[in-house]
Amino acid sequence: MSTATPHDDLDRHVRTSLADLDEHAAGGPADPDLLQLFDAMAGSRLIDIHARRLREHGQGHYTIGSSGHESNAYVAAALRPTDPALLHYRSGAFFLARSLQAGRTLEDGVRAVLLSMLAATDDPASGGRHKVFGDASLAVIPQTSTIASHLPRALGVALSGSRAKRLGVPNRWPGDAVTLCSFGDASINHSTATGALNAAGYTVAQGLPLPLLFVCEDNGIGISVPTPKGWVAAAAQRPGITYLPADGDDPDAARAAAQEAADLVRRRRRPALLHLRTVRYLSHAGSDVESAYRSAAELADDRARDPLLALGRRIATPGLAQRYADIATLVEKLAVDLAGRPTLQSAEQVIAPLAPRDPGTREQAADPAARRSAFGGRLPEDAGSITLAQAINAALTDTLAGRPEALVFGEDVGRKGGVYGVTRGLAQRFGAARVFDTLLDEQSILGIGLGLGVSGLLPIPEIQYLAYLHNAEDQLRGEAASLRFFSNGAFTNPMVVRIAGLAYQKGFGGHFHNDNAVGVLRDIPGLVIAVPARPEDAAPMLRACVAAAARHGQVSVYLEPIALYHERDLHEPGDRGWLGDYSPDTTAPIGSARVHGEGTDLTIVTFGNGVRMSLRVARRLTDEGIGVRVLDLRWLNPLPDDDIRLAAAATGRVLVADETRHSGGVGEGVVAGLVESGFEGPMARVAGRDSFIPLGHAANLVLLGEDEIEQAARALLAR
Repeated sequence: MSTATPHDDLDRHVRTSLADLDEHAAGGPADPDLLQLFDAMAGSRLIDIHARRLREHGQGHYTIGSSGHESNAYVAAALRPTDPALLHYRSGAFFLARSLQAGRTLEDGVRAVLLSMLAATDDPASGGRHKVFGDASLAVIPQTSTIASHLPRALGVALSGSRAKRLGVPNRWPGDAVTLCSFGDASINHSTATGALNAAGYTVAQGLPLPLLFVCEDNGIGISVPTPKGWVAAAAQRPGITYLPADGDDPDAARAAAQEAADLVRRRRRPALLHLRTVRYLSHAGSDVESAYRSAAELADDRARDPLLALGRRIATPGLAQRYADIATLVEKLAVDLAGRPTLQSAEQVIAPLAPRDPGTREQAADPAARRSAFGGRLPEDAGSITLAQAINAALTDTLAGRPEALVFGEDVGRKGGVYGVTRGLAQRFGAARVFDTLLDEQSILGIGLGLGVSGLLPIPEIQYLAYLHNAEDQLRGEAASLRFFSNGAFTNPMVVRIAGLAYQKGFGGHFHNDNAVGVLRDIPGLVIAVPARPEDAAPMLRACVAAAARHGQVSVYLEPIALYHERDLHEPGDRGWLGDYSPDTTAPIGSARVHGEGTDLTIVTFGNGVRMSLRVARRLTDEGIGVRVLDLRWLNPLPDDDIRLAAAATGRVLVADETRHSGGVGEGVVAGLVESGFEGPMARVAGRDSFIPLGHAANLVLLGEDEIEQAARALLAR
């Protein structure tokens, strides 16, 4: 039994086997295409082996390799370097094959992967932030290793071409492009993969073009959990998706299947799934001891199915052993040369790609004639005071009129016009290509938006209720907000996600329709969160989000307080105090608050429904001669820290009225910011209870109430 490390043992086995093949090779000229594939596969294998050696010496930062999966190089060969690719983290040979296909040298591709592995700042994929396969010039969109999270985005990328053509706007990819999305056999069981495959079939059933090639790289095991035999073949059979199987250690069959799949998708503009049976060498990662859960017989069976050696047998030309040795030398030399390359040295360097916002960014105004046509001659600024819902509808109309690349979509947003009528009339004005209903799957809705955004469109998807976001929030956390970070700004997915949320609905409620949990959004780095409370803020804030998306690739959540949609009055019935005028060309800078009142005795910091409640409390206190100002945060991320400090200093007392939960709520951030800024005046905080929201009047027992705000204000004033 060998006492060498598994990677050294694998390397020696390959060298010995190739030498034996050389000895028995018939000779004759080799197919140059096969030799190029051999180089890509050998390069990927040797990078994996050297990665383990780097870790032995405390260098390198990533050992999840591609060894055994090298047959994915056949997929690269079947596609074009301009076809967008969202790759499985074991697709090293695909990446090197695409690099060679684009006319680069093997050294170029190996250098790129090693720089990523060494977390060097000149890593072309992520600038040293993560080991990913990515390169904008090769149409490879970097993916992290979150299981299956990139499949919904791939759906949107594949949809983008036909939609852009229909709208007459530019698309990042060629008109006949095929989108490639690869993933592992364990991933096919994840709800995200199941949802994406279902959505692909659903799209076909609607008669829409979807040139999407799924590739399941099936090595038969997920970390240590075996995939049941026959399971992937059964699970991959989906309506509307052509299924093609191939063995990675059969070069001719694998090449033919990959080419057939790519050609089918390109010609028919319909999805296919290539089931590529592979093996896995060197365990899951460097810390994983494979022999602890796999038998010697299983490991030997996999060793006999080596795709690299299978290709060597197919080439059958002397010199492969030396070719492999030369590539090993190249990898080792490059690793030595690249050692010590600069890495990220400051927090500022690390976070630089997250939010490159310009406070002065303003949204472009639509052409006056286009606006008048979109509004049917009745401009909202001439209509007098309007509700929050009407203001949002008008702002969406302006956006669609001014930006032909903008799309509004989600559940019930089209013909019905939304559950609360906020998108009413948009589909009729702009057509089903720009305002459309989706299937009822939030992961797919957000993923489609991400794919459309990275392809050059400007998606404005709607999540029908805040509680519905939670089964799909990784599309924001792991995909949307992270893309700019993990691509060092080379890729962005501009998007404005509209979410109907928060609580206080009358006559309709319960947990899934009254949700005050925003903590899952506030801790996503770089994500903008807007909460318009007043009608006059709705359009300027939406414009700011749209402008940031268009200019900087920003991802924003535009959280709309349901209970305020159709509110008209503020203090007494009929006073029309919650209506506001529409401004067609103003923009509210991201991270800027609005102050109501000029009182000098107390500042109430709040947002959303809290604004209305706090203004009512402020009036009662003002009637008693107490000067109160109400600061509407408007933006929950980034918080308007400067405006908070100024408002706090103006009165010396601060009450935070937070309708979200006491633990993990927005108020925690406000109070912490004041403390960190050195504010020493009296402070208090009232918030919702740490509870889900029940149905009916019982909701008021756990939600922040107007009486609580008033009692807390009086207590604070008495201090």
